Amino acid sequence: MNQFINGLARAVAETIDCPGPILEIGSFQVAGQEHIAELRSLFTGKDYLGVDTRTGPGVDCVANVEALPQKTASLGTVIALNTFEHVPHFWKGFAEVQRVLRPDGVFLVSCPFYFHIHSYPSDFWRFTPEALKLLLAEFPNKIIGWQGPRNRPANVWALALGSKRPAFTANQYCHFRALLSQYGRQPMAPLRRIRYQVGRWISGRRPFAPYLDQGRWETEWIRNEPSEGVKDRESLVPCDEQIPFVYGRTRLH
Repeated sequence: MNQFINGLARAVAETIDCPGPILEIGSFQVAGQEHIAELRSLFTGKDYLGVDTRTGPGVDCVANVEALPQKTASLGTVIALNTFEHVPHFWKGFAEVQRVLRPDGVFLVSCPFYFHIHSYPSDFWRFTPEALKLLLAEFPNKIIGWQGPRNRPANVWALALGSKRPAFTANQYCHFRALLSQYGRQPMAPLRRIRYQVGRWISGRRPFAPYLDQGRWETEWIRNEPSEGVKDRESLVPCDEQIPFVYGRTRLH
């Protein structure tokens, strides 16, 4: 997890009511990341259960997402941030999330794309925005997003709503984007930024875009049903004008 993904979770928590019980998949807090990996404080007053395949900080239950012990339709929210790249049969994990989540539930998921090989227990997969659209096809309303350059994003993510939950409103979507512009920052050490900029001047922008554009992000709102107050694409134009963040972009389906 990085600071941008932590900011994403914070923006979600402050935009919509994420119903309990809340299940966090891959909740083990790696040493040195406790300040960004601790998400419980974002959902105070709600039952929260951390699940991972190993014991340790942040883990309440040892389980595998491919075969969760929770009952069918027993959870209000599932969170899985930068976890599914470690799941051998990730499609089984996504199916399990849909099984345990209530029809009015919320699913927040993120996955790295342009990132070094890392492990616990191993690193198997990378996911594009189109991959998340496919895996979340059963969720009628969702926001798909990515951080960094479009063709080499650092992370991709999705916020999906169950079939029995009201769709996002235009105000919610704009509010979420405003919060993401505030919280979803990925700082870079000044000397490193200077090195990347010098490299860009010498070799061109393309090799260094994944690092120089870590603060860039885009969102795509996908609705399978009309949302109240939104009639067409132009209805969202004022949304971007309210956001003082040069890199944010939006698309509406």
